[in-house]
Order: sequence, then C-alpha cells, then structure tokens
Amino acid sequence: MTVEGDEISRIGPGLLVLLGIRGGDTERDAERLAAKLLALRVFEDAGGKMNLNVQQAGGEILCVSQFTLYGDARRGNRPSFARAAPPEDAEPLYERVKEALDAQGGVFGARMAVALTNDGPVTLLLET
Repeated sequence: MTVEGDEISRIGPGLLVLLGIRGGDTERDAERLAAKLLALRVFEDAGGKMNLNVQQAGGEILCVSQFTLYGDARRGNRPSFARAAPPEDAEPLYERVKEALDAQGGVFGARMAVALTNDGPVTLLLET
C-alpha cells in the first residue's frame, strides 16, 4: 500500500480487510468484528478444505479504512456517504480493529493506493 507514492505497508499471503465504520458502531462492534476476522476459517488445510484461520495458516493482515463501503447509490448518480461514521468517531474504531488484529494498516483518511493479488475465491462481507 502506498500513500503519496511512499510504500507504508506490505503483507504476504493473508487477509486484506477493507474496513468501513458505520454511524452508531461501537467499541464492542469493533472487538466482535476483529474476533470474527481472526476466527474465520477461509484458508486451505493440507486436504484442500477451507479449515484454517489466518493465524493457523501463517498469514498476515492488512487493514485499510474504507468509508466508501457505506456509499449508497440507490438514488441518483452520486453516492451518499451519510451512513458512514464521521471521521472523529470512525478513526478510534478503525485503530481498535487494526490493533486487535495485530494488522498492518494505512493512514486513516489518506488517499491510498492498495494493490491486491486475489489468490482464491473468497471475498466476504461481514457486518456487526
């Protein structure tokens, strides 16, 4: 991941977490989500079954703040981001999730360039 052309984070195999914080989300939501992400069995075991969590698979985690996940484009052509938490509420929750995951991360609120090699069929949407 780069910010203003400088690489600030890089991981090998693991999870890329695009984290949107919704208005009304709490510290408890952040903790529950982090626990769920750490427990998800989405990595293959020796038999080829998705049976390992990221830690068991020896993977790393990159956590990126992504308020645009709460963009609503159902009406009109310009998305509304009214459901996203304001930055002063979202940043501490983002930092809490990142810390609980022991993840690398981006710079909250910065324009970041994230490169992804998607190795596998798993993309999940998790909500609390």
